[in-house]
Amino acid sequence: MRFLNVTKTMALCLAATAVMFAACNNSNSKTEKLDTPTEGTIKISVDETYQPLMEAEIKVFQSLYPKAHIIAEYKPEVECFKDLLSDSARLVIVTRDFNQQEKDYFKQIKITPRSLLLAWDALALVVNHSNPDSILTMDQVKKIMDGTDDERKWQLVFDNANSSTVRYIKDSINKGKPLPANVMAAKTNPEVIDYVTKNKDAIGVIGVSWISDPSDSLSIAFKNDVTVCKLRADGYSEFVRPYQAFIGIGSYPLKRGFFYCLKEPYNGLGSGFATFLGSYEGQLVIKQFRLFPARLNVVFREANLK
Repeated sequence: MRFLNVTKTMALCLAATAVMFAACNNSNSKTEKLDTPTEGTIKISVDETYQPLMEAEIKVFQSLYPKAHIIAEYKPEVECFKDLLSDSARLVIVTRDFNQQEKDYFKQIKITPRSLLLAWDALALVVNHSNPDSILTMDQVKKIMDGTDDERKWQLVFDNANSSTVRYIKDSINKGKPLPANVMAAKTNPEVIDYVTKNKDAIGVIGVSWISDPSDSLSIAFKNDVTVCKLRADGYSEFVRPYQAFIGIGSYPLKRGFFYCLKEPYNGLGSGFATFLGSYEGQLVIKQFRLFPARLNVVFREANLK
């Protein structure tokens, strides 16, 4: 009888130990899945306009934090927000803040997302080197974008039909008017540049980071593949290219924001990388790609620019 009692007691102890071990394993498993601000692996979605810049940011961040692994997918801005809303990505790097519809949705599901303006970006208009029309007023730009330019028929080239570049032109320049019927979507930013280099009548619309030269310490050199147009903003007298100072003071007209939008239920790697982008180190990388950093105190100095 005593043997039976001992056996039952041992069985109960083993069962309890097994339950505790399983609970510990489950707890550890959950803990392992949670990344921290400087460790772990995370997938993010990035507007493809910012691929050169973001590759540089990730490289610097991972050199500072070797246990952090950020896997970036570069896609049209529309797809980035779809990823955020469907939980495919906790962090997206885009050209706009949350809109009211998105804010209302997050409020409904009781989630408080975060966002921050990291820099001021610009769109550059690029033409073939043999094209003489590289100095444009905003009236001319508007006519090119809505197809009403009677003086010359341009071949307008964008990166992608669903890109932030197209959205900006439709909303901010065309004020809702459609793009011309002969507009071309080249699929990627490098393809825009390539098309312009081969076609005299083409005018490409591209993010300024794609045609900047990050190896230039003064950030005043553009790549030599295409000619970057000079534009004159309404109310200004000078024609200027998208240099950082002109983006910052607003005399370059095709200006837009550069944001992170974050939906992370805890302080994880998404939060860590987002914080880095707004830090001194992250802002210095932004500076090298010709965007105007929004989180740095910038001092303007005079320089002679051709």
